[in-house]
Amino acid sequence: MYGAILGDIIGSTYEFAGIKTKKFPLFPGGSDFTDDSILTIAVAKALLRSIETKRVFGDVLVEELRIMGVEYPHPKGGYGTGYRKWLDDPFAMPYNSCGNGSAMRVSPCGLIARTLEEALELAKISSEVTHDHPEGIKGAQAVAAAVFLAKTRHSKQEIRDYIHENFYPMDRTCDEIRPVYSFDGTCQGTVPEAIIAFLESETYEDAIRNAISLGGDSDTLAAIACSIAEGFYPIPSEIKERALAKLDKKLL
Repeated sequence: MYGAILGDIIGSTYEFAGIKTKKFPLFPGGSDFTDDSILTIAVAKALLRSIETKRVFGDVLVEELRIMGVEYPHPKGGYGTGYRKWLDDPFAMPYNSCGNGSAMRVSPCGLIARTLEEALELAKISSEVTHDHPEGIKGAQAVAAAVFLAKTRHSKQEIRDYIHENFYPMDRTCDEIRPVYSFDGTCQGTVPEAIIAFLESETYEDAIRNAISLGGDSDTLAAIACSIAEGFYPIPSEIKERALAKLDKKLL
């Protein structure tokens, strides 16, 4: 699960910078965890607790998301408007969002799943408690599938083919995306770009740099790309140590 958290922290200072280069410092002043890390950890906690207690994952997830929202009410960058309202809603009803929040937090579903089908089902449940729009669910499932396939040592070509056939076209390159791409908070405008950033990478750090260099929602792009890259590359110890030093004891 380090992949998503490290990508989030490194991308946090570039979220609205719109940089279009791979040459940038990984940890400039102000780097910190955002809602991406907080909610990824909430999903992981819910998965584990649902297994331990034999309770329905979706029910436990609603509880964990709300607990983390109370413990971290003002993360760097804040929560999305719809999600903020959801946290304040005592009935906690999903709000038909296609925002990339469903995809940024979903990686634990791909990591814990024993089959691809299970990864897809867990991702669907994790999304639809808030992001029940078809595009929100689709984005979460695409990321969870890519994480699972990377974890189980499928090749990049196999990952590309699966995503292309089942979710999004994978026929662009980062060089083609970069000049015309801008901030997009939707799943359909974030997930395929993040997956392509991973597919074109040569190392874990290169996946980070590819994602952030697209100039979009950088913390989420990097969180998604690096959650997949985690199953493919070793994470450099220096990057891991510097990023995890940003987390407080509860998140650790």
